Amino acid sequence: MRRILGTSLLMVVVMTILTGLAYPLALTGVAQAVFHGQANGSLVTNAQGQVVGSGLIGQSFTDAKGNPLPKYFQPRPSAAGTNGYDAMASGGANLGPTNPVLLKAVADAAASYRSLNHLASTVLVPIDAVTTSGSGLDPQISIANARLQAPRVAAARHLALATVLAAIAAHTQGRVAGVLGQPGVNVLELNLALDRLDR
Repeated sequence: MRRILGTSLLMVVVMTILTGLAYPLALTGVAQAVFHGQANGSLVTNAQGQVVGSGLIGQSFTDAKGNPLPKYFQPRPSAAGTNGYDAMASGGANLGPTNPVLLKAVADAAASYRSLNHLASTVLVPIDAVTTSGSGLDPQISIANARLQAPRVAAARHLALATVLAAIAAHTQGRVAGVLGQPGVNVLELNLALDRLDR
């Protein structure tokens, strides 16, 4: 009996060291060596070298009252947390397609989007401009969404529309592995690129 208990205890210690220390340390070392940026959160810095966010997590571009800042591209709506884009409260609205609350929220968001971007009431609004994602933290918007916002951003920054459209093209990310999802524009990286042009 003592021998069995001793062997069992030894196996617990050995497996704890292997799976609890050696394996995680080895993976961390490989990640830091091969995928340094991704392993550290894909952090994005501004022109002054300050970390302003992650390329993997969206954030809002609003004033202190929560109003969208005209000179910035606006991200997809977020239901994560009280004010959206709370990485500690990732999640969607979880409302079904026939839920009256969702239908009203979409209609209100479409009206606000058209008003912000000076669009006619007949202009179709991209779905990602009026609905939240499953995580509430998507860093990208669709190319159509970005192009509809481009005239507003160009006017607010006193830039040529062609310059803003070129920035959109430069910050468009393709499908994952070439086949998954749709191409999208990383809002944080695009806004930072435009900030650098303003300097």
